[in-house]
Amino acid sequence: MGGEKGRGKSGKPLHYKGSAFHRIIPSFMIQGGDFTLGDGRGGESIYGERFADENFKLNHTSPGLVSMANAGPDSNGSQFFITTVATHCWMANMLCLARCFPGWRWSTKLKSWEVGMGRPLKKLSFQTVVNCLY
Repeated sequence: MGGEKGRGKSGKPLHYKGSAFHRIIPSFMIQGGDFTLGDGRGGESIYGERFADENFKLNHTSPGLVSMANAGPDSNGSQFFITTVATHCWMANMLCLARCFPGWRWSTKLKSWEVGMGRPLKKLSFQTVVNCLY
């Protein structure tokens, strides 16, 4: 997450710092982590382009959960999403990794983001990943 793994095949540093949230679905989630193209079509992990699911021990029972965004089993890359509400059982096959810090105040600002076709209409100061902690 901090770039200590060097650069990927894309030539970009392998970290989220400065990457944007490119997809917003109101009353569901925000998605980011495409640090190669920035629009949801790219991404790369420290394990290569894709890596296998690890486990499904954590459930999406509350807002503020961080999960891998993927296109099916074992297709994880660098993209992730953060839930903005408790989600439904269909997400049982999405790899949930962590919970945002309690009091993630920016979540209330999500309601004011203007979106069109699932994408932010303008870049806001809190729309990018500033730093990542382990």
